[in-house]
Amino acid sequence: MPDQRILVVDDETPVREAVCSILAQAGFECYPVTSGGDALSVLRSKESISIVLSDLIMEGMDGLTLLSRMKHEFPEIPVVMVTAVHDISVALAAIRNGAYDYLLKPFEKEQLLAMVRRALETRRLRLENLAYQTKLESLVSARTEALRKALAELERSYDITLEALGDALDLKDAETEGHSKRVTAFTIAIARAMQLPQERVRIIARGAFLHDVGKMAIPDAILRKPGRLSPDEQDIMRQHALLGYQLLRNIPFLQEAADIVYSHQERYDGSGYPRGLRGDQIPLGARIFAIADTFDAMTSDRPYRAAQSISSGRREIERHAGKQFDPEIVTVFLSVPEHLWQDLRNEIEAQNQRRKN
Repeated sequence: MPDQRILVVDDETPVREAVCSILAQAGFECYPVTSGGDALSVLRSKESISIVLSDLIMEGMDGLTLLSRMKHEFPEIPVVMVTAVHDISVALAAIRNGAYDYLLKPFEKEQLLAMVRRALETRRLRLENLAYQTKLESLVSARTEALRKALAELERSYDITLEALGDALDLKDAETEGHSKRVTAFTIAIARAMQLPQERVRIIARGAFLHDVGKMAIPDAILRKPGRLSPDEQDIMRQHALLGYQLLRNIPFLQEAADIVYSHQERYDGSGYPRGLRGDQIPLGARIFAIADTFDAMTSDRPYRAAQSISSGRREIERHAGKQFDPEIVTVFLSVPEHLWQDLRNEIEAQNQRRKN
């Protein structure tokens, strides 16, 4: 039978013949060899050797060396060491090094067969456990991949919902149409130039895209007022950062983005609002966003002024480094090729045009 092939390793011919005779009468298939080296050759050429019965003391490669080699090449095959009484301490050392058990010479037929059957049962259980682990790992891998795809689809659904929310905000504040998408693209460009991890970039991008979501709660009379706001109206308008934070903070996948929304009007020197944070107290995403937001505002047309050039916007950002903006992030911003900003603007305008058509 394929699962009952036994390799007998002994340099004494009478012992090999006697062992193989007993095993053959019990229905086992026996392969006799004279050394550890020959045993390895058989193991490498024959399939499904079930167990190895090896003498401990042999010329050439002995039983301990064979055991050591099998431990690395054939760890699933049990090895039973056959030894004389005076070698018992060596046999015990072999067990500590991975042998299944040992059999003392001279041995009775029933001792041999009982040992072989126990070793075969051990191998069967070992192979079943290995198959179970392999199947379990495959099942876990498949379910993990399915979960990853489901989460990716859920995240995509979230982003589609956020995009619809941004479009709704643009409709409410037509003066800044497309601003959320442009400032998000600019924020992503700076974050990537800073070599931030992709997951961190994604979180910062969501905060950038939703930075003005609190304006949904600002009265239209103030939001669309063509002239200068009164002090009271300015106070109401300034509440949009807190209102946006309150809208988002209880949404699990937007909690970090909510902190950016809350802090997007803070200034590096502490002169911003609503909390007067300064320096590293301001979340990194908000510090990146502040540059992207101001740059987009300066390089976009408004009813009361024409857009500045990309070069002028860059110089203005540089001029306020250390005051309004984090100077280290300004350095990264200035390292981005100038043409990239115009390319991003053009791409977003083209997207908006396609959506309208």
